Amino acid sequence: MATSFKKTSVVIPKILKEKITPDGVYWKNLETPITVKEYGAITDVDFCQVKPHNFAVSNSMRVQIYSSEYCQLNSTISRFKDVVYSGTYRADGKLLVAGTEDKYIKLFNPGTRSLLRTFMGHTGPVHVTKFLQDQFRVISGSDDKTVRVWDIPTEKEVHIYQEHQDYIRCGVASQSSQDLFLTGAYDHTVKLWDARTPSSVLTVSHGSPVESVLMFPNGGIFFSAGGNVVKVWDALAGGKLLATLSNHHKTVTSLCFCSNYERLMSASLDKHIKVYDVSTYQVVHTLSYSGPILSHAVSPDDQLLVVGMADKMLSIQKRKQEAEEKRKVSKPNKNLKLRGHAHHARTFVPSKTDLIVNVRKRELLAPYDRHLKSFNHSKALDSALEIRTRKNTPEVGVSVMQELIRRGHIRNALSGRDDKSLYSVLQFIRKNISNPQFMTTLLDVFNLILDIYGLSALMNSGPLVSLLVKIKEVVNTEVKLMTSVQEIMGSLDLLFTVAENHTLSIPSHSSADQNGETVDHMEVEDSFKTVSPAECSVLAAIGSLSNVSANCMVKT
Repeated sequence: MATSFKKTSVVIPKILKEKITPDGVYWKNLETPITVKEYGAITDVDFCQVKPHNFAVSNSMRVQIYSSEYCQLNSTISRFKDVVYSGTYRADGKLLVAGTEDKYIKLFNPGTRSLLRTFMGHTGPVHVTKFLQDQFRVISGSDDKTVRVWDIPTEKEVHIYQEHQDYIRCGVASQSSQDLFLTGAYDHTVKLWDARTPSSVLTVSHGSPVESVLMFPNGGIFFSAGGNVVKVWDALAGGKLLATLSNHHKTVTSLCFCSNYERLMSASLDKHIKVYDVSTYQVVHTLSYSGPILSHAVSPDDQLLVVGMADKMLSIQKRKQEAEEKRKVSKPNKNLKLRGHAHHARTFVPSKTDLIVNVRKRELLAPYDRHLKSFNHSKALDSALEIRTRKNTPEVGVSVMQELIRRGHIRNALSGRDDKSLYSVLQFIRKNISNPQFMTTLLDVFNLILDIYGLSALMNSGPLVSLLVKIKEVVNTEVKLMTSVQEIMGSLDLLFTVAENHTLSIPSHSSADQNGETVDHMEVEDSFKTVSPAECSVLAAIGSLSNVSANCMVKT
């Protein structure tokens, strides 16, 4: 009995696909974002903890109150004379506090938009305003380098802390204590305060100007964001550094929790939001936006994601409602009359004693496989290079060429062709020769065509001349790119070899030392003059690497 014909195995190029994860599915289950153009850069977004979870958006000289149910503007608080910052709800949603560029702190009723209190005392713009957990005190941080605690009923200062050495730009109140709160400043430090004491109880150094801080509800672990890193600290262990998350390439500006405190989100000026698993601190998903992100927040029920950007754009995304999956059970139509034995065939169930004979279905072959089965090698190649096939699935043409090479009939398939059929082969080679997975096979076929027909004969045909010139240009471009890659690999090898033996120490760019004294720039310049020869080799390698990389990018 003759064996069945073996189909041509088509080599499909490997395409890197995004790995499907539960977090990826969860965060992709968001509706198309609603984009709103605000009056200025959106400095803060805060959700009310009480349903229906409306959210406040601070921008320009107003605080906008949006409905989370309809994603529309409900009301506007505009009783400000300068830029407003940090519009924050109280836990019960009945009060809202905000700081201003003109040094005031204002307390409002978000329902009636009426001004209830004005706290005066800061000598610089107020960027931080938060309610303590007791709901009767407000903390504030200002560019005057002071942190203040205010009593709402008496409208007076309770404490003034002056330990920060630079602008205070972020803060958060603890949910586990009525007196604990965090602040972060541009002096690279994060301080933990207790409103019952006259000074801070814990200080950690982030290493960069701190843009955002966040604390778990139990108060044991907190986060600081500054530069392009997020750091995790253990407050109970005296400020021990637990992890450093370096997944952004620009300044991280905002932090928030989501998914019932099981996920951490960080937003950055690089237009991305990273979602971390708080148990491993690994990135589980990434969201991309059109502009640099200054603030973002997720509603307490995880149904709404609001992102504020530096280009005045506000993105509002609502989670899709999980519709109940209704299985459509096809019921037979009683009015449909079946002819012959069709009705019995659909309802017949074989018994255990019946002998069932499996009928082999006829195997359908592709056109090129039918020609290969009949040893029509030239027609098989033509069939694989049809216009529709070579555009949508070029791997089929390459696989047929490889099969002809394996059989030893590639020369016969290419010989005796006129200009039209030869043009289609050369056109296919020109379009796909730059693909690394096809390059080897197509180069062998192209060299065989030159060997069969001769370059002089090919140059006599008008259409083929322009095609040969284009193939030459593609090959020259690929050769140049490969040469550049080899130069980069050589520079990298040199860089790694030198770096294994010597460590390059670069002076800090900070303008002040740990004692707060100004660093002399002449000393910095002198320190660069004392670089060792090995360090000079590293710098030279880095310079050559950057030049080669730039040239390679230009050529690409």
